Amino acid sequence: MKKKIISILTATRAEYGLLRPVIKQLLKDETVEVRVVVTGAHLSHEFGLTYKEIEQDGIRIDRKIDIMLSSDSPSAISKTMGIAMMSFADYFAERRPDIFIVLGDRYETLAVCCAAANERIPIAHLYGGEATEGALDESFRHAITKLSYLHFTSTEDYRRRVIQLGESPDRVYNVGSLGVENVLHEPLLPRAELEEILDFSLEKPYAVITYHPVTLEHQTAQKQFVTILNVLEYQQNLSLLFTKANADEGGRVINKMIDSYVEKHNNATAFTSLGTQKYLSAVAYSSVVIGNSSSGIIEVPSLHVPTINIGDRQKGRIQAESIINCEPTEKDFSEKLAYAVSEESQQKAKSCTNPYGEGNTSERICSEIRHFLSHTPDNLKKTFYHNED
Repeated sequence: MKKKIISILTATRAEYGLLRPVIKQLLKDETVEVRVVVTGAHLSHEFGLTYKEIEQDGIRIDRKIDIMLSSDSPSAISKTMGIAMMSFADYFAERRPDIFIVLGDRYETLAVCCAAANERIPIAHLYGGEATEGALDESFRHAITKLSYLHFTSTEDYRRRVIQLGESPDRVYNVGSLGVENVLHEPLLPRAELEEILDFSLEKPYAVITYHPVTLEHQTAQKQFVTILNVLEYQQNLSLLFTKANADEGGRVINKMIDSYVEKHNNATAFTSLGTQKYLSAVAYSSVVIGNSSSGIIEVPSLHVPTINIGDRQKGRIQAESIINCEPTEKDFSEKLAYAVSEESQQKAKSCTNPYGEGNTSERICSEIRHFLSHTPDNLKKTFYHNED
């Protein structure tokens, strides 16, 4: 019997870290052929050539498709999307899969999904229905939902939102978060080994900081990140571990500011990418996670560490009780940081429940993918679903 072909897209370090358990599950299935397609920031020297992490995991890359320009201006991002559509049009024409798996809400993913849709390739999307009101990702995510045939969401509320967009409930599955699965199943490095790998002392309390541009705000990245650094300047009893921003508009500005800060402060270090195991281990031993990354909302509560969520980038996401929302002002950040490291906040984080699943997500996703491949309908037309509720 001819094997069914599954193509899986990854463009960023964070996205791959989430997709990795799905990829590994599917690679065990001898009835399918898995083709991992790498693009975007993975292939950029500036963002750490993180495709190497995929190879180090023993996963064969089917194709590396370079689409990024060396700029994060709006016009450069639009041009990157154009390059992605043209490049993946050729890829899909040559290597047509039976299903195409994508995760998230980035501009590269939207462009690639447009090319897949034109080739009539069914798309399976993780994670629709979520809200990030401060980012362009919000509208990109909903657009990808409408281009997709199968939908995997991280909570029941998000499942209902995908259905609200007109997708049939029969094709929308609440499976929980792959990030939570990683937390519950990824073995953490011992603190001493992590210190050696990072070449950075973790003896005293430290914060893990990841801050991305708020792409629906006009050029606020530099101003807001200055605010964060100004407050951290006075935290003499706190070490600082920065992970750098992604390839959104304004990301390069933030990364230059991080490099400059680390160069002048002995209590700080920075990494372009830590990879899943090192990142989760660093968070597990930390006192607080600071920034506006989705990981602070979704994964960190399962490690029972407080998160200070700054600004509007993640506004609208369902949150655990350990999340401390903060305005991007020095006064509010200073107050929230003092609270985050307090005994009250630390105890609340230790006892909180994460709303993003129970840790068996990849198995549930792969089960539904296999079922689809063995029962693929002849007609993939979608009727807009009207929820009578």
